[in-house]
Amino acid sequence: MDKLTQADATSHDIVADNIDKLKTIFPEAFTEGKIDFDVLKETLGEYRETREERYNFSWAGKSKARRLAQTPATGTLRPCPEESVDWDTTENLFIEGDNLEVLKLLQKSYQGKVKMIYIDPPYNTGKDFVYPDKYADNLKGYLEFTKQVDGEGNKLSSNAETGGRYHSNWLNMMLPRLTLAKNLLKDDGVMFISIDDSEAANLVKLGDEVFGEENRISLICHKSRASVSNDKIISPNHNYILLYAKNERTIFNLRSKFGLPPELDGFDEEDENGQFKFVPVDGPGGAAKGNPHYTFLGVTGYWRFSEETMKEKYDAGLVQKVGNGLQQKYYLEDAKKTRKTTTTWWDEKLYTSTASARLKQLMDGAPFNNPKHIDLIRKMIELWCRNDGDIVVDFFAGSGTTAHSCLEQAVTNDQDIRYIVVQLPEPLATEASQKVAAEYCDRIGKPRNIAELSKERIRRTAAKIKDEHPDYKGDLGFKVFKLDSSNIEAWDSNDENLEDSVLKAANVLKDGRGELDIVYELFLKYGLDLSYSVNTHEVAGKQVYEIGAGSLFICLEDHITTDFVEALIKLYKSFDDEAAPRVVFKDSGFKTDAAKKDAESTLKDAGILDVKCL
Repeated sequence: MDKLTQADATSHDIVADNIDKLKTIFPEAFTEGKIDFDVLKETLGEYRETREERYNFSWAGKSKARRLAQTPATGTLRPCPEESVDWDTTENLFIEGDNLEVLKLLQKSYQGKVKMIYIDPPYNTGKDFVYPDKYADNLKGYLEFTKQVDGEGNKLSSNAETGGRYHSNWLNMMLPRLTLAKNLLKDDGVMFISIDDSEAANLVKLGDEVFGEENRISLICHKSRASVSNDKIISPNHNYILLYAKNERTIFNLRSKFGLPPELDGFDEEDENGQFKFVPVDGPGGAAKGNPHYTFLGVTGYWRFSEETMKEKYDAGLVQKVGNGLQQKYYLEDAKKTRKTTTTWWDEKLYTSTASARLKQLMDGAPFNNPKHIDLIRKMIELWCRNDGDIVVDFFAGSGTTAHSCLEQAVTNDQDIRYIVVQLPEPLATEASQKVAAEYCDRIGKPRNIAELSKERIRRTAAKIKDEHPDYKGDLGFKVFKLDSSNIEAWDSNDENLEDSVLKAANVLKDGRGELDIVYELFLKYGLDLSYSVNTHEVAGKQVYEIGAGSLFICLEDHITTDFVEALIKLYKSFDDEAAPRVVFKDSGFKTDAAKKDAESTLKDAGILDVKCL
């Protein structure tokens, strides 16, 4: 006999029962578990003619979420060479941090430069999390979450349907991120977004709002598994991939360059014009399509061409009677120029189960649940990334499939593909669902979070490629950056101890920060590609950082003298780059204001017009 529980002892909730009954009869009057009384009245026949009706898509918190995308970033990205692979030469980036703040920080450096974005965000199933955005200070929330500062102990939590703003929370997370991501795309760039039934309808409406309905290319259906569940009315074995263009017209005009490579089998015939095969001149549904109907060479049918065009092709030897029908020649060279794909991606090699088995072998274990298949992401890359140097971005990196796919695509096609992936250092819990992953981190001596697993996967992928392709000279490395607060000590006018405030302002760098931290923060402020190499030069006994073939010089030394400035000008003139250079000093590097003004004047006379101090 079962024990009587507290729930059994509680009296029946009549109000809840009535609401359930009402929801059954009038589901359209409910949104996110709450009654919309205006809709309910209209459903019962009571209409208010003064109520404005228009097509719109709205939810709780939308205005704040939109403003969040426009709020300036306050953080920076700190370089971590010790966690990177081939730091000095690689152009690939792994960024650890909250992707909203990171997307803001990348705006200057990568706006309009990304060819393809792919994301696999939380599907909002009620079990996954929603990022803990703080409208007041998103960076502060992230630092508290990662325990870098004391605070309220913000945690990622599941977005349960009982929370009251189930769909709104998810949409508030996605809106600012999609808005910022769109800005990164080139004019011929595209964005793929994986999703399942939970938020597919909302994602389409949100994507239409951010990108414009006219820029929605397709909703691709991807068969993700072969197994069937017994606990469903209809077992879902697919998910969706929503595809948007930055500019659909640009994509349309370049459509012959996009798509998957054609099938080139069966071209067994040959004439003076090359290899070919016969294909029908008619096709299915000819009558419904309005194809012309006539008799040619004794064969009656609905044909692809007008009678005049058919005769021209026949006279040119391109159309023949074969058996009881008409056939036309389709040449191999023409086939090679075609690019086609469909909205149903139904290949069994794209199953999640196959991806899991492959990843388990690579990682010597199974630290990830339900990873996306490498060949799925490679299919997207092959569709859109045709040029060397194309950049692929994934700001929900997860297991690192996108980075892995870029590396394999590059080595297979001998193509230079760059990637930028962003992953929150989401802590791994000790419950059963994440226990294996947490123990895997222990085994490799890394902190227990998803970002560490992702980095380990990319390292192992690179090592595997080196082992299998020893002569490959492509980029197999990645630079690691971590989101943090600014390295530059801010002037605190409210500090009660004026002497301490002055000393902090004079030191510029925060405690625990190095000069390289400052250098890369200046990359972001000046909008430089984070993959640029940083070269050091000794100039008049002082260290100077030079970036971008002489486009930026940084000196954080003290006691800047006239001799040093003259030597710096000599270094600048040794570069052939015609771009106007920029120079940055510490404000405290000059003994007097007069010395600072003299240095600025001398540099400007030499053609260096952009001179700044920290």
